[in-house]
Amino acid sequence: MASNLVVYDLKKITALIAPRKGEQKLGEHIELLHINDTLETQLSGSDAKYVLLGIPEDIGVSGNLGKVGTRNAWNTALPFILNIQHNSHTKGNKILLLGHLDFSGELEYIDSLSGEQKIEEARKITESIDKEVADLIYKIIASGKKAIVVGGGHNNAYGLLKGTSLATGSAINCLNVDAHTDFRKREGRHSGNGFSYAFHEGFLNNYYIFGVHENYTSKKIFKAIEKEKKIKYSTFEDLFIRRDKGFDFELNEAIDFIKTEKYGLEIDMDSIEGMPSSARTSSGLSLNMVREIVFKGKKSKNNAYIHICEAAPNTKNNTEITQVGKAIAYLVSDYIRK
Repeated sequence: MASNLVVYDLKKITALIAPRKGEQKLGEHIELLHINDTLETQLSGSDAKYVLLGIPEDIGVSGNLGKVGTRNAWNTALPFILNIQHNSHTKGNKILLLGHLDFSGELEYIDSLSGEQKIEEARKITESIDKEVADLIYKIIASGKKAIVVGGGHNNAYGLLKGTSLATGSAINCLNVDAHTDFRKREGRHSGNGFSYAFHEGFLNNYYIFGVHENYTSKKIFKAIEKEKKIKYSTFEDLFIRRDKGFDFELNEAIDFIKTEKYGLEIDMDSIEGMPSSARTSSGLSLNMVREIVFKGKKSKNNAYIHICEAAPNTKNNTEITQVGKAIAYLVSDYIRK
């Protein structure tokens, strides 16, 4: 088992499920690990198609000078995921619930710091998180499963890309639905440069960013990505302000660009209008649009995983808990939907 992996048992999830007479909830049919065999053995022996994993951390966000809170997304979303109806469209037995990677000690340490020291230490710890994420996703992909990864900052895209690449033996492609490119300079690991590191190190091949906001992308970054033939993008303004080509055309173009090889599907909740996240936006994609992207984006046999990240709900605000929890549950259900 990964050193930071907290494995869930029936007792853990039963407390989160709200049973109702005449109904069956996804959590009542979901598969769980047991302690008698190695992780690799259980992954290979499982009939589940998907492996569900949480990463509750925002250390990479701190390293990017961002608003923390992404540590809350996994625990917020899990009850909503487990209480999806189990039916012919959303089958719980298609999912193996692994658990979550625990970085609570590291979070406590980072919370005790401030200023430049906090940024520097956050970037160092993000590197160790990268290794944990890459190692675990490697095992999941090597077993022939698809991964559903929820929570944390977008720094975790790097570990997912690296682990998947190593498992498949070649660089992989990626479709990133995001208001930002996360292609910042390689200045130490954080949530804003996972893709630039993965691209530079040969783990990321074709990279498509869907719905980038022109207002929040620097001239330098546009220049950097435009010189790369393996990077394409559409801006939010292309899609909804100028309406140059249209949503359907751009989405089909994006999927065609990445589906020829193994690829990851990255969903940054910052891209959704009004979503509590590390960079909340008043102008963005609707949740229904992102649901459509997930459903269409996962259809190719070459899809390896989905990563839903950057949601940052205030756990003292019931409205935000419901908004984030239900949104993530919808995206997870669309990913497993027939």
